Amino acid sequence: MMKYELIDSGDGKKLEDFGPYRLIRPCGHAFWPISHPKEWETIHATFSREGKKHWTGNFPETWNIEMLDLKFKISPTDFGHLGIFPEHEQAWKWIQHMNLENSKVLNLFAYSGGASLMAAKQGAQVCHLDASPGMVKWARDNAKLNELEKAPIRWIVDDVMKFLKREIKRESLYEGLIVDPPSFGRGNKGEVFKIEEEIIPLLMHCRKVLSKKPKFVFFSCHTPSFSPKVMHHLLELMMKGKGGHIESGEMLIPSKKSRELPMGCYARWSP
Repeated sequence: MMKYELIDSGDGKKLEDFGPYRLIRPCGHAFWPISHPKEWETIHATFSREGKKHWTGNFPETWNIEMLDLKFKISPTDFGHLGIFPEHEQAWKWIQHMNLENSKVLNLFAYSGGASLMAAKQGAQVCHLDASPGMVKWARDNAKLNELEKAPIRWIVDDVMKFLKREIKRESLYEGLIVDPPSFGRGNKGEVFKIEEEIIPLLMHCRKVLSKKPKFVFFSCHTPSFSPKVMHHLLELMMKGKGGHIESGEMLIPSKKSRELPMGCYARWSP
């Protein structure tokens, strides 16, 4: 199965191979000039945000690729997304080396399920939550692609804050937590999420569903004002009194041919 690769970036764009299809998408912070102009000469499609957002080019409605021993269904959307954020591979690699046998893991804002599937492969019982029914279906399709349709994964469509409040009342606890909040979002019943207003209550609710002996927390986002140090401080506040170690940094997409590309930031806690 074909894989993902970042070929080049620059001039406000990124050039990526999603398996057999080479695509150009906007990348506003790629201020540098492109490194390999000839690589950009043969492409299959381009996404533009100028005027009405649109794709131009030729590609199928869906196809499959592989990243880090995980298989994903790719499908170009009206927002320019394709079903994975390649920068999240850093989180998947981290989880890949954990022993999560008999551990419960909660994945919030879980998108198409990369972290959920990796945790399940390491033996975890996973609760996968996203407010979009379409994305949860997409994640279930990915589980089937990875022969994990019978893995112990609960697929939940719900507003994150409402779900956490119910889990606190139920005294449900988790050994692992993955949190990737959007800058702005809407719940499945129109609830509004603004990260600057909600991040502290969100993390404090997350703290209440952690077991007494948690194994990991991975916290990431793409909000420009949330630098690695901001992420570190926020996770430190959430994990106050629990000891352990916090690392933070930029989520990077490596490239064999060009510059690595920063795409958001993360902070992660381990015992």
